[in-house]
Amino acid sequence: MLADSYGRVATDLRVSLTDRCNLRCTYCMPPEGLEWLPKPELLTDDELGRLIRIGVTMLGITEVRFTGGEPLLRRGLPGIVGSAAALEPRPRTALTTNGIGLARMAPALAEAGLDRVNVSLDTLRHDVFEKLARRRRLDDVLAGLAGAAEAGLTPVKVNAVLMRDVNDAEAPDLLRYCLEHGYRLRFIEQMPLDAQHGWRRDTMITADEILDRLSAEFDLAPADAATRGSAPAELFYVDGGPETVGVIGSVTRPFCGACDRVRLTADGQIRNCLFAREESDLRPLLRGGGTDAEIAERWRAAVAAKRPGHGIDDPSFLQPARPMSAIGG
Repeated sequence: MLADSYGRVATDLRVSLTDRCNLRCTYCMPPEGLEWLPKPELLTDDELGRLIRIGVTMLGITEVRFTGGEPLLRRGLPGIVGSAAALEPRPRTALTTNGIGLARMAPALAEAGLDRVNVSLDTLRHDVFEKLARRRRLDDVLAGLAGAAEAGLTPVKVNAVLMRDVNDAEAPDLLRYCLEHGYRLRFIEQMPLDAQHGWRRDTMITADEILDRLSAEFDLAPADAATRGSAPAELFYVDGGPETVGVIGSVTRPFCGACDRVRLTADGQIRNCLFAREESDLRPLLRGGGTDAEIAERWRAAVAAKRPGHGIDDPSFLQPARPMSAIGG
Protein backbone atom coordinates (compact mmCIF):
# COMPACT_ATOMS: atom_id res chain seq x y z
CA MET A 1 0.00 0.00 0.00
CA LEU A 2 0.92 3.66 -0.34
CA ALA A 3 0.74 4.63 3.32
CA ASP A 4 2.12 7.69 5.09
CA SER A 5 3.20 8.09 8.70
CA TYR A 6 -0.19 9.55 9.69
CA GLY A 7 -2.19 6.48 8.76
CA ARG A 8 -3.51 7.74 5.43
CA VAL A 9 -3.45 5.39 2.45
CA ALA A 10 -3.31 6.72 -1.11
CA THR A 11 -5.70 4.87 -3.43
CA ASP A 12 -6.55 7.70 -5.85
CA LEU A 13 -3.91 8.38 -8.52
CA ARG A 14 -4.04 11.67 -10.44
CA VAL A 15 -2.08 11.31 -13.69
CA SER A 16 -1.10 14.47 -15.55
CA LEU A 17 -0.78 13.70 -19.27
CA THR A 18 0.55 17.09 -20.38
CA ASP A 19 1.28 20.54 -19.00
CA ARG A 20 -0.13 22.19 -22.13
CA CYS A 21 -3.53 23.85 -22.22
CA ASN A 22 -5.63 25.59 -24.87
CA LEU A 23 -7.05 28.13 -22.42
CA ARG A 24 -5.28 30.86 -20.46
CA CYS A 25 -7.43 31.10 -17.35
CA THR A 26 -6.49 34.06 -15.18
CA TYR A 27 -6.29 31.97 -12.00
CA CYS A 28 -3.86 29.54 -13.63
CA MET A 29 -1.45 31.20 -16.06
CA PRO A 30 -0.48 34.48 -17.76
CA PRO A 31 -1.96 35.56 -21.13
CA GLU A 32 1.12 34.46 -23.07
CA GLY A 33 1.03 31.00 -21.53
CA LEU A 34 4.01 29.18 -20.06
CA GLU A 35 7.17 27.50 -21.25
CA TRP A 36 5.97 23.96 -21.89
CA LEU A 37 7.95 20.86 -20.97
CA PRO A 38 10.15 19.60 -23.83
CA LYS A 39 8.71 16.46 -25.42
CA PRO A 40 11.71 14.23 -24.49
CA GLU A 41 11.00 14.96 -20.82
CA LEU A 42 7.40 13.76 -21.03
CA LEU A 43 6.58 10.18 -20.20
CA THR A 44 5.67 8.07 -23.21
CA ASP A 45 2.38 6.21 -23.44
CA ASP A 46 4.16 2.98 -22.53
CA GLU A 47 5.88 4.57 -19.54
CA LEU A 48 2.59 5.97 -18.30
CA GLY A 49 0.96 2.59 -18.76
CA ARG A 50 3.72 0.86 -16.80
CA LEU A 51 3.47 3.25 -13.86
CA ILE A 52 -0.31 2.99 -13.75
CA ARG A 53 -0.01 -0.81 -13.83
CA ILE A 54 2.47 -0.75 -10.94
CA GLY A 55 0.18 1.56 -8.99
CA VAL A 56 -2.88 -0.60 -9.50
CA THR A 57 -1.44 -4.11 -9.27
CA MET A 58 1.30 -3.54 -6.67
CA LEU A 59 0.39 -0.46 -4.63
CA GLY A 60 -3.37 -0.55 -4.11
CA ILE A 61 -4.51 2.21 -6.47
CA THR A 62 -8.25 1.85 -7.10
CA GLU A 63 -9.03 5.04 -9.04
CA VAL A 64 -7.08 6.69 -11.86
CA ARG A 65 -7.97 10.24 -12.87
CA PHE A 66 -6.36 11.72 -15.98
CA THR A 67 -5.58 15.42 -15.77
CA GLY A 68 -3.38 18.08 -17.35
CA GLY A 69 -2.83 20.80 -18.39
CA GLU A 70 -5.59 19.76 -20.72
CA PRO A 71 -5.56 15.97 -21.09
CA LEU A 72 -7.60 16.02 -24.31
CA LEU A 73 -4.50 17.50 -25.98
CA ARG A 74 -2.59 14.27 -25.34
CA ARG A 75 -2.33 12.18 -28.48
CA GLY A 76 -3.14 8.57 -27.79
CA LEU A 77 -5.47 9.42 -24.89
CA PRO A 78 -8.01 6.66 -25.69
CA GLY A 79 -5.21 4.09 -25.72
CA ILE A 80 -3.88 5.31 -22.36
CA VAL A 81 -7.38 5.10 -20.89
CA GLY A 82 -7.90 1.68 -22.41
CA SER A 83 -4.71 0.23 -20.95
CA ALA A 84 -5.72 1.44 -17.48
CA ALA A 85 -9.27 0.12 -17.80
CA ALA A 86 -7.95 -3.29 -18.86
CA LEU A 87 -6.00 -3.81 -15.63
CA GLU A 88 -6.99 -6.37 -13.01
CA PRO A 89 -8.31 -5.40 -10.58
CA ARG A 90 -9.96 -2.76 -12.76
CA PRO A 91 -9.57 0.77 -11.40
CA ARG A 92 -12.28 3.38 -11.70
CA THR A 93 -11.28 5.86 -14.40
CA ALA A 94 -12.07 9.55 -14.71
CA LEU A 95 -10.95 12.61 -16.66
CA THR A 96 -10.69 16.24 -15.57
CA THR A 97 -10.94 18.55 -18.58
CA ASN A 98 -11.87 22.03 -19.73
CA GLY A 99 -14.30 20.37 -22.15
CA ILE A 100 -12.90 21.74 -25.41
CA GLY A 101 -12.95 18.85 -27.85
CA LEU A 102 -14.85 16.58 -25.48
CA ALA A 103 -17.96 16.45 -27.66
CA ARG A 104 -15.88 14.87 -30.43
CA MET A 105 -13.82 12.55 -28.22
CA ALA A 106 -16.40 11.40 -25.68
CA PRO A 107 -17.62 8.32 -27.62
CA ALA A 108 -14.08 7.01 -28.15
CA LEU A 109 -13.17 7.61 -24.50
CA ALA A 110 -16.30 5.82 -23.29
CA GLU A 111 -15.52 2.88 -25.58
CA ALA A 112 -11.95 2.78 -24.23
CA GLY A 113 -13.24 2.40 -20.69
CA LEU A 114 -13.47 5.89 -19.24
CA ASP A 115 -16.12 5.95 -16.53
CA ARG A 116 -16.85 9.64 -16.04
CA VAL A 117 -15.63 13.22 -16.46
CA ASN A 118 -15.22 16.44 -14.49
CA VAL A 119 -15.54 19.55 -16.66
CA SER A 120 -14.50 23.08 -15.66
CA LEU A 121 -17.23 25.68 -16.17
CA ASP A 122 -16.89 28.98 -14.34
CA THR A 123 -19.51 31.04 -16.14
CA LEU A 124 -22.47 30.87 -18.52
CA ARG A 125 -21.77 34.28 -20.02
CA HIS A 126 -19.68 34.56 -23.19
CA ASP A 127 -18.11 37.88 -22.18
CA VAL A 128 -17.13 36.63 -18.74
CA PHE A 129 -15.76 33.38 -20.18
CA GLU A 130 -13.52 35.35 -22.51
CA LYS A 131 -12.37 37.55 -19.61
CA LEU A 132 -11.55 34.54 -17.44
CA ALA A 133 -10.17 32.10 -20.04
CA ARG A 134 -8.94 34.65 -22.61
CA ARG A 135 -10.55 32.54 -25.33
CA ARG A 136 -13.98 32.47 -27.00
CA ARG A 137 -14.76 28.82 -26.35
CA LEU A 138 -17.80 28.72 -24.05
CA ASP A 139 -20.00 27.02 -26.67
CA ASP A 140 -17.37 24.28 -27.05
CA VAL A 141 -17.38 23.64 -23.30
CA LEU A 142 -21.18 23.42 -23.17
CA ALA A 143 -21.13 21.06 -26.15
CA GLY A 144 -18.53 18.95 -24.38
CA LEU A 145 -20.74 18.60 -21.33
CA ALA A 146 -23.67 17.50 -23.49
CA GLY A 147 -21.47 15.10 -25.44
CA ALA A 148 -20.14 13.49 -22.27
CA ALA A 149 -23.65 12.91 -20.96
CA GLU A 150 -24.78 11.45 -24.28
CA ALA A 151 -21.78 9.08 -24.33
CA GLY A 152 -22.65 7.80 -20.87
CA LEU A 153 -19.67 9.35 -19.02
CA THR A 154 -21.85 9.90 -15.99
CA PRO A 155 -22.29 11.34 -13.51
CA VAL A 156 -21.01 14.40 -15.36
CA LYS A 157 -19.47 16.67 -12.75
CA VAL A 158 -18.89 20.39 -13.19
CA ASN A 159 -16.10 22.26 -11.39
CA ALA A 160 -16.50 26.01 -10.90
CA VAL A 161 -14.12 28.58 -9.40
CA LEU A 162 -15.64 31.90 -8.37
CA MET A 163 -13.60 35.08 -8.70
CA ARG A 164 -14.56 38.21 -6.79
CA ASP A 165 -16.26 40.87 -8.93
CA VAL A 166 -15.89 38.66 -12.02
CA ASN A 167 -18.26 35.70 -11.83
CA ASP A 168 -19.16 35.39 -8.15
CA ALA A 169 -22.73 36.60 -8.77
CA GLU A 170 -23.30 33.64 -11.11
CA ALA A 171 -23.29 30.94 -8.44
CA PRO A 172 -27.10 30.47 -8.44
CA ASP A 173 -27.24 30.53 -12.26
CA LEU A 174 -24.56 27.86 -12.51
CA LEU A 175 -26.39 25.64 -10.03
CA ARG A 176 -29.71 26.12 -11.81
CA TYR A 177 -28.11 25.22 -15.16
CA CYS A 178 -26.53 22.05 -13.76
CA LEU A 179 -29.74 20.95 -12.09
CA GLU A 180 -31.65 21.42 -15.36
CA HIS A 181 -29.13 19.31 -17.30
CA GLY A 182 -28.48 16.62 -14.72
CA TYR A 183 -24.89 17.64 -13.99
CA ARG A 184 -23.37 17.61 -10.50
CA LEU A 185 -21.90 20.97 -9.61
CA ARG A 186 -18.91 21.45 -7.31
CA PHE A 187 -17.63 24.91 -6.38
CA ILE A 188 -13.90 25.04 -5.58
CA GLU A 189 -12.15 27.74 -3.59
CA GLN A 190 -9.42 29.41 -5.61
CA MET A 191 -6.09 27.95 -4.53
CA PRO A 192 -2.55 29.40 -4.52
CA LEU A 193 -1.42 27.49 -7.60
CA ASP A 194 -1.30 30.19 -10.27
CA ALA A 195 1.89 30.61 -12.27
CA GLN A 196 1.93 34.34 -11.55
CA HIS A 197 1.82 33.79 -7.76
CA GLY A 198 -0.88 36.45 -7.59
CA TRP A 199 -3.26 34.59 -5.26
CA ARG A 200 -4.40 36.58 -2.26
CA ARG A 201 -6.42 35.28 0.65
CA ASP A 202 -8.32 38.54 1.09
CA THR A 203 -9.74 38.43 -2.45
CA MET A 204 -10.60 34.71 -2.51
CA ILE A 205 -14.27 33.74 -2.48
CA THR A 206 -14.56 31.43 0.53
CA ALA A 207 -16.75 28.37 1.02
CA ASP A 208 -18.94 30.36 3.44
CA GLU A 209 -19.47 33.07 0.84
CA ILE A 210 -20.36 30.50 -1.82
CA LEU A 211 -22.97 28.97 0.48
CA ASP A 212 -24.37 32.41 1.30
CA ARG A 213 -24.82 33.22 -2.39
CA LEU A 214 -26.55 29.91 -3.06
CA SER A 215 -28.73 30.08 0.04
CA ALA A 216 -30.21 33.35 -1.20
CA GLU A 217 -32.08 31.39 -3.90
CA PHE A 218 -32.01 27.74 -2.78
CA ASP A 219 -32.76 25.82 0.38
CA LEU A 220 -29.56 23.98 1.29
CA ALA A 221 -29.26 21.21 3.88
CA PRO A 222 -26.03 19.36 4.72
CA ALA A 223 -25.88 15.82 3.40
CA ASP A 224 -24.84 13.02 5.73
CA ALA A 225 -21.21 13.76 6.59
CA ALA A 226 -20.64 10.08 7.36
CA THR A 227 -20.91 9.25 3.67
CA ARG A 228 -18.28 11.80 2.62
CA GLY A 229 -15.26 9.60 3.28
CA SER A 230 -12.19 10.99 1.51
CA ALA A 231 -14.23 13.02 -1.01
CA PRO A 232 -13.05 16.66 -1.06
CA ALA A 233 -16.53 18.15 -1.49
CA GLU A 234 -18.97 18.91 1.30
CA LEU A 235 -22.38 18.05 -0.16
CA PHE A 236 -25.63 19.90 0.39
CA TYR A 237 -29.11 18.80 -0.63
CA VAL A 238 -30.78 21.39 -2.85
CA ASP A 239 -34.43 22.21 -2.08
CA GLY A 240 -34.90 18.96 -0.20
CA GLY A 241 -32.88 16.76 -2.58
CA PRO A 242 -32.09 14.30 -3.94
CA GLU A 243 -29.96 16.65 -6.07
CA THR A 244 -26.87 18.03 -4.37
CA VAL A 245 -24.31 20.78 -4.75
CA GLY A 246 -20.77 20.46 -3.46
CA VAL A 247 -18.33 22.97 -2.01
CA ILE A 248 -14.61 22.15 -1.92
CA GLY A 249 -13.07 24.44 0.69
CA SER A 250 -9.45 23.50 0.05
CA VAL A 251 -8.19 26.63 1.80
CA THR A 252 -10.68 27.48 4.55
CA ARG A 253 -12.02 23.96 5.20
CA PRO A 254 -9.05 21.67 4.52
CA PHE A 255 -9.66 17.92 4.36
CA CYS A 256 -6.03 16.82 4.60
CA GLY A 257 -6.74 14.31 7.36
CA ALA A 258 -8.76 12.13 4.99
CA CYS A 259 -6.68 12.68 1.84
CA ASP A 260 -6.20 9.55 -0.28
CA ARG A 261 -4.59 11.13 -3.34
CA VAL A 262 -1.16 10.90 -4.94
CA ARG A 263 -0.06 12.66 -8.13
CA LEU A 264 2.09 11.71 -11.09
CA THR A 265 3.25 14.60 -13.25
CA ALA A 266 3.65 14.38 -17.01
CA ASP A 267 7.43 14.20 -16.63
CA GLY A 268 7.41 11.36 -14.11
CA GLN A 269 7.46 13.09 -10.72
CA ILE A 270 5.52 11.69 -7.77
CA ARG A 271 3.90 14.39 -5.62
CA ASN A 272 2.29 13.34 -2.36
CA CYS A 273 0.34 16.60 -2.03
CA LEU A 274 -1.01 19.18 -4.43
CA PHE A 275 0.95 21.82 -2.49
CA ALA A 276 4.14 19.80 -1.97
CA ARG A 277 7.43 21.52 -2.69
CA GLU A 278 9.28 18.21 -2.97
CA GLU A 279 8.95 15.59 -5.70
CA SER A 280 10.31 12.09 -6.27
CA ASP A 281 11.54 11.42 -9.79
CA LEU A 282 10.57 8.01 -11.23
CA ARG A 283 11.79 8.72 -14.76
CA PRO A 284 15.46 7.70 -14.23
CA LEU A 285 14.33 4.31 -12.95
CA LEU A 286 11.90 3.93 -15.83
CA ARG A 287 14.53 4.73 -18.44
CA GLY A 288 17.50 3.22 -16.64
CA GLY A 289 16.36 -0.37 -16.34
CA GLY A 290 14.75 -0.18 -12.91
CA THR A 291 12.52 -3.10 -11.96
CA ASP A 292 8.85 -2.78 -11.05
CA ALA A 293 9.79 -3.55 -7.44
CA GLU A 294 12.38 -0.75 -7.36
CA ILE A 295 9.90 1.74 -8.81
CA ALA A 296 7.24 0.67 -6.32
CA GLU A 297 9.66 1.09 -3.42
CA ARG A 298 10.61 4.62 -4.45
CA TRP A 299 6.92 5.43 -4.85
CA ARG A 300 6.18 4.11 -1.34
CA ALA A 301 8.99 6.21 0.10
CA ALA A 302 7.63 9.34 -1.59
CA VAL A 303 4.18 8.85 -0.08
CA ALA A 304 5.55 7.88 3.34
CA ALA A 305 7.08 11.37 3.65
CA LYS A 306 3.73 13.13 3.23
CA ARG A 307 3.13 15.96 5.69
CA PRO A 308 0.03 16.15 7.91
CA GLY A 309 -1.46 19.05 5.97
CA HIS A 310 -0.87 21.56 3.19
CA GLY A 311 -0.09 24.36 5.66
CA ILE A 312 -1.73 27.23 3.76
CA ASP A 313 -2.72 28.79 7.09
CA ASP A 314 0.87 28.62 8.33
CA PRO A 315 2.82 31.91 8.04
CA SER A 316 5.73 29.92 6.60
CA PHE A 317 3.64 28.54 3.72
CA LEU A 318 5.32 28.80 0.33
CA GLN A 319 3.45 28.26 -2.92
CA PRO A 320 4.72 25.30 -4.99
CA ALA A 321 7.17 26.21 -7.73
CA ARG A 322 5.04 24.36 -10.30
CA PRO A 323 1.69 25.89 -11.26
CA MET A 324 -1.48 23.81 -11.40
CA SER A 325 -1.10 23.20 -15.15
CA ALA A 326 2.21 21.41 -14.55
CA ILE A 327 1.04 19.47 -11.50
CA GLY A 328 -2.32 18.06 -12.54
CA GLY A 329 -5.58 18.54 -10.64
